[in-house]
Amino acid sequence: MTNKSAPPSRIEQLERLIEVSRNLSALLELEPLLQTIVAEAAELTHSQEASILLHNEEKQHLYFVAAPWHKRERMREVQVPLKGSIAGQVYQLGEPVLVADAQNDPRHFADVDLYTEFETHSVLAVPMVFQGQRMGVLTAVNKQSGGQFDADDVYVLDTLALQAAIAIHNANLLKQTQEAVDELNELDRMKRDFIAITSHELRTPLGLILGHATFLNEMVPEDLKSQMDVIVRSSIRLKEIVEDLTKVNNFQTGQARVRWQPINLNQLLQELVRSFKDEADKKKLTLKLTLPDEQLMVEGDGEKIGIAIIHLIRNALMFTDEGGVEISALRLPGHLQVSVRDTGLGIPEEDIARIFERFYQVEDHMTRRHGGMGLGLSVAKMMVEMHNGRISVNSVVGKGSTFNVVFPIVGNQTQELKNALRETTERRAKKR
Repeated sequence: MTNKSAPPSRIEQLERLIEVSRNLSALLELEPLLQTIVAEAAELTHSQEASILLHNEEKQHLYFVAAPWHKRERMREVQVPLKGSIAGQVYQLGEPVLVADAQNDPRHFADVDLYTEFETHSVLAVPMVFQGQRMGVLTAVNKQSGGQFDADDVYVLDTLALQAAIAIHNANLLKQTQEAVDELNELDRMKRDFIAITSHELRTPLGLILGHATFLNEMVPEDLKSQMDVIVRSSIRLKEIVEDLTKVNNFQTGQARVRWQPINLNQLLQELVRSFKDEADKKKLTLKLTLPDEQLMVEGDGEKIGIAIIHLIRNALMFTDEGGVEISALRLPGHLQVSVRDTGLGIPEEDIARIFERFYQVEDHMTRRHGGMGLGLSVAKMMVEMHNGRISVNSVVGKGSTFNVVFPIVGNQTQELKNALRETTERRAKKR
């Protein structure tokens, strides 16, 4: 940028720097911002032009990223060495350099002049440094009216160099963040594909194994019954894992749907608790259900609500060796809450925030002892959130955990549930 007017005064420089800093803060794209900096650098130092060079770590040279628009593309092809150039010295030493007669200075890298058909006379170059990291060099060349660069020019260029360094630093952070996001998205895609393929490919052979094992279990001699029971139980466990994988995949792909209808929560919980009685008896644990006298009705998908509660009860029984598990329900203002409390191992505080993540398992020794893939709580959370509900946990290591599931009762849903409750009560009265 050529400026043949009188050089700005010190006060004018400072005022202009403040204005430039404000304007630069509004620019979000790196290239326009750097081009603005070199234009302002030339004007504020009363120079013929200015440019910005960055360091190429792989090839160990400097290259132009911002320069006068009319020769910007040509300058970007020039590689400036660290040794044998003014900019290279500034970058290596981290100190400003003023050169009054570049043509007679051995540090002047003349190839830039030759390549751009330009003649450099005077040079001011300052390092671009942010948080102790050297990034590049900001240069101004050919002080107008035959003058020389001074301390005021150094201050101006230092200030603009810091602006450029901050912009480049932020751009690098943004690039790294975007790369990390892209990598996570790719990993998540691979995980979804794995879940979908695994659940699909395992379903058919597992169904055949379970079907034939159940058939043969009725025919084998008594001395082989225990072995067949192991095969059947293991097949059922694998079937449950595949079903969980399928639920996760359906949720992620948006294929899962809620079939809304009034649900008698008391009745649902009674059925679920009965289904776990044998499992609790085998571990010599108490399994208690506490319900209010009133019938609790919630609108939702009974199967999916059941899946959520099943995983919570199963999880509680799995990690409880003494005492027992209590399931309870109550009405809150505008909500219904189901709680599953156990006297088991408890969850370390540092793990609580992650226990609802897919495939997350609290501790290796717990995994080896109790098995599982870390999907149960994740599936429970998905089922609850599909009903616009929320799930939370309070836990103390060695004393047990309490999982709370809250379902909302909002809008005209309340009246619909009251009608469903009245119909249920009337049907029971007729049976009596």
